[in-house]
Amino acid sequence: MAEILNIDDLERASQLSIDKMTWDFWAGGANDLQTVAENKAAFSDYRIRPRYMRDVTAVDTKPKAELFGKKFAIPCGLAPSSMHKLAHPDGEIATARAAKTKNWPMAISSYSSVSLEEAKDAGRDNLLFFQLYVFKNRETSADLVRRAERAGFKAVLLTIDSPYLGLRFSERRNKFTLPRGIEPGNFASGRYAGPIDFSVEDKSKSKGPGTNEDLLREAKPNVIDPALNWPDIEWLKSITNMEVWVKGVMTAEDAELAVDAGVDGIWVSNHGGRQLDGCLPTLHALPEVVAAVRGKVPVHMDGGIRRGSDVFRALALGADFVWIGRPVLWGLKYDGQKGVELAEQILEDEFKLAMALSGTATVGQISKSHLTKKVAATWSKL
Repeated sequence: MAEILNIDDLERASQLSIDKMTWDFWAGGANDLQTVAENKAAFSDYRIRPRYMRDVTAVDTKPKAELFGKKFAIPCGLAPSSMHKLAHPDGEIATARAAKTKNWPMAISSYSSVSLEEAKDAGRDNLLFFQLYVFKNRETSADLVRRAERAGFKAVLLTIDSPYLGLRFSERRNKFTLPRGIEPGNFASGRYAGPIDFSVEDKSKSKGPGTNEDLLREAKPNVIDPALNWPDIEWLKSITNMEVWVKGVMTAEDAELAVDAGVDGIWVSNHGGRQLDGCLPTLHALPEVVAAVRGKVPVHMDGGIRRGSDVFRALALGADFVWIGRPVLWGLKYDGQKGVELAEQILEDEFKLAMALSGTATVGQISKSHLTKKVAATWSKL
């Protein structure tokens, strides 16, 4: 097998030994995959303006600020994604160990394939965020939050971009279901009645009008609540001492509402292009969110990061931290924990080199002045 030199190599290598249904689940997104592609392509809309003669003998890649009282190796973390056992039998335990070994932060999905407690034991103080969906049955969500707090998580990461699931054609064509032996670890052993249904089989026969998704929501209390609104932040903060962050902010308007609602941090994300196709790439949304927040809370982002120079660009546009999703799964499939560590090392090395070749010896020196933007085709609010 060819040497793995970059994240694209890792993607290709991981695809060699995986079934089509799982690969399509990872690679796919909403509708025509426009946003999936543009998340990655958006980084090419910015070019780095390098500075020289600036003494980069020693380059420090550590973030300019601590995250929950800890300094990490790089301002980049492992984003929440579901069902890591689809990639490797150790699932999120291997991912968490890789985060710990390389001193990267990690967030875990509500729909992880191991329990949040098992993952926390493996990742220890590097596993920081518990990603949460709010269900119609609020007690289920509240219990998940309480479990996360008891386990030692630092923050709830509330996903706000999924009142309904995006239209993902590949999952419907493949009739995606979890393989035997893999289940949502936080819902195992019938702990909660009616956990989310991952299948996309037609359950609407002879049930009258309405979509499959509508019918599933009618029948099951533990489905994501589309009535979620900003006052619910107060409810969430009332049931935990953890910080409450929101994931899925894409506009200045929502950023301001989030700050007004009392959130502790904002995560710019479009769910990896898996929800609303045709929405802004996250890198294009980032500057207006940063401007609206005005430094009141940290701003993190994910979406399309494949190079260390992508990390550099996002930080230059004002992100405090960035997170990677699909590359984690590719590394996990390629070589388990070691494969995730390989992905981390690739990005660390590339980021350090991008810093050195742009004339920045510390992360705090990275600024908007290091970028120039392509303006031939631009979008503006109407």
